[in-house]
Order: sequence, then C-alpha cells, then structure tokens
Amino acid sequence: MAHKGLLLLDVDGPLNPYAAKPNLRPPGYETFRRASGGGWFGGRDARRHKGLRVWLHPGHGALLRALAEDAELQLVWATTWLEEANTLIGPAIGLPDLPVIHYPPADLERDGDGHRWRTGGAWKWPTVAAYAAGRPLAWLDDDHADPRFAEARAAFEHERRSSPTLLCHVDPSTGLQTGHLDEIRTWAAALPAVR
Repeated sequence: MAHKGLLLLDVDGPLNPYAAKPNLRPPGYETFRRASGGGWFGGRDARRHKGLRVWLHPGHGALLRALAEDAELQLVWATTWLEEANTLIGPAIGLPDLPVIHYPPADLERDGDGHRWRTGGAWKWPTVAAYAAGRPLAWLDDDHADPRFAEARAAFEHERRSSPTLLCHVDPSTGLQTGHLDEIRTWAAALPAVR
C-alpha cells in the first residue's frame, strides 16, 4: 500500500500516560512493569516487580491501525523505546511490528539503571526530520509544547517549512484521546492523493 505520509508514535506520554495520578490508573488501561533486570511483566505479575510502571490501553492499537489505514499513513515508532516498542509495547496494545526511528547512540548516557537518554530531548527533532526526508508527517508526542525544545522545534519547523507537518501534542497526564485521532484524520484528508 502506498502512503500519503507518516504517522509517528511516541510511547511515553501518548500511549503511556505517565503523568496521570500515580495511584489512579486511567480507565481502560492495563499496568505493565519493566523491571530493572530487563523483565517485562503484565497483569498480577506487574505488582510483584519493581521497575518502571507503564500504563497501556489495549484498544489503542486498533484505533491507530484504523486511523493509519483510513488516512493512508504509515505508522512508525518515534520513541526512545526503540525496538522494544515492537517487542513490548506493540503486542500489549495490538500493533504489528512497525518501522523504528533510531536516535543517535551518542545521545544515550549510562546511569545506574543501565541507560537514559540525554536530558533536553532536542536531539529528537533533527533525527525525525532526517527520517521523514520531506515526506508529510503527523507526530504524536508529549514534548511538542515543551519550552526546553523551542529552539530545536523552530529548526525542525524551518527545515520542514515546505513539507506538510502536524505536531500533535498529547498531554502525558491523559494520553491519547479521540480528539488527537480526529485532528490527524482531518489533517491527512488535505494531503494529495497517492498515485
């Protein structure tokens, strides 16, 4: 299938509403835990392990697949989870393996838990621009409105000034909402038809 453009997915924020009230899982979401030893646990097992808590909604995969098909967009992971988005997140929400944007290893710093991405996140923007290579893109992320990235965002928007771009900010306390999907669907309807 030919695509009119890309639909980029971040995990933390859009799919994992990490900023929601810590002891009040949002309705419809399931709890998963990424243990510091590398394990991934769901259901009751998630409560038995320490590590990063991840809330995921099992219905989001079907919604995103339907949106991508209706809007003729290619789903792509744009997340620091990298390949783990395919091995851990995708199966939990019902998404198949998707292409992954690989951020530069130079932006990965080692810490006590093994690694973390360099503070600031400005490195995300040029990597996404390079991956998109001028193709239209809609990008679901919780960092779009962050003032720390104003300069990187401005450079991204300048580079993409002649390419259709929708930066769809998702509040990390609520995660993906139907309004985001509607906004992307409306934006994609204005894109030129694929020949």
